[in-house]
Amino acid sequence: MISVLITGANGQLAKCIQDVVRKEHLNIEWVFKTSKELDITNQRNVQDLLKNNKFNYLVNCAAYTSVDKAESEKEKALLINARAVKYLAEYCKKNNIIFIHISTDFVFDGTKNDPYTEEDITNPINVYGLSKLKGEQYIQETLERFFIIRTSWVYSEYGHNFVKTMLGLAKERDQINVVNDQIGSPTYAKDLAKAIVEIISSNFDKYGIYNYSNEGAISWFDFSKKIFEFACENINVFPVTSDNYITPAKRPKNSVLDKNKMVEELKVSVPHWEESLKKMLQE
Repeated sequence: MISVLITGANGQLAKCIQDVVRKEHLNIEWVFKTSKELDITNQRNVQDLLKNNKFNYLVNCAAYTSVDKAESEKEKALLINARAVKYLAEYCKKNNIIFIHISTDFVFDGTKNDPYTEEDITNPINVYGLSKLKGEQYIQETLERFFIIRTSWVYSEYGHNFVKTMLGLAKERDQINVVNDQIGSPTYAKDLAKAIVEIISSNFDKYGIYNYSNEGAISWFDFSKKIFEFACENINVFPVTSDNYITPAKRPKNSVLDKNKMVEELKVSVPHWEESLKKMLQE
């Protein structure tokens, strides 16, 4: 039987993986560990777990994701998103484990006019993106058998995310301002979870970097309007530029990811973001 270790079990992606595997009757053992149960920054903790258990895959959903806080907590971001990832990669190599790691569109600077492919030059413009890129680089330096999945604008019914924030604001206000000059592809975490489960259950061996987000591209402003429309919330939304909404961390203007490699090489389906948003809101 295939055995899979999932880190960051309390995060929205890991929770979505749990939802998916509950419905899938696969001959796979899934072991979920929270950050309290498995601190990926603790080398002894990781080593003991991997030494005493035989895993075929390690899916790293643990991450430092506070984009703005990372500007003032650089060492913490680098510890969790880079050095801890290096530890995991080294242990995967020693124990012959296939490593699946979740990365981000923030490894790019957002200046490209077209969707980003896996081969495009990386150039992060904030500490969070830099920390995630260093994690990617450690994996590539250490392993041959890995899947790095870059994703963007992740949301779900779990945790803190843009969709839940907008729904909360709709209950408190009658109008809000939302940035209109940052373009990306929203990603329903349950769709990404299904893609990860498909990669594992199909035993794909075409290792490397892959992009995964839902199809389509939209601004945060237009995304928020669709959220309110689908949720039947009556709130006025006004577009503003990034210059009117200053944050500690710079954001890429273009975060759209090209998914052709994922679809063609791994045969993974990629729903449109509108279809997935409706499903999430039904949940």
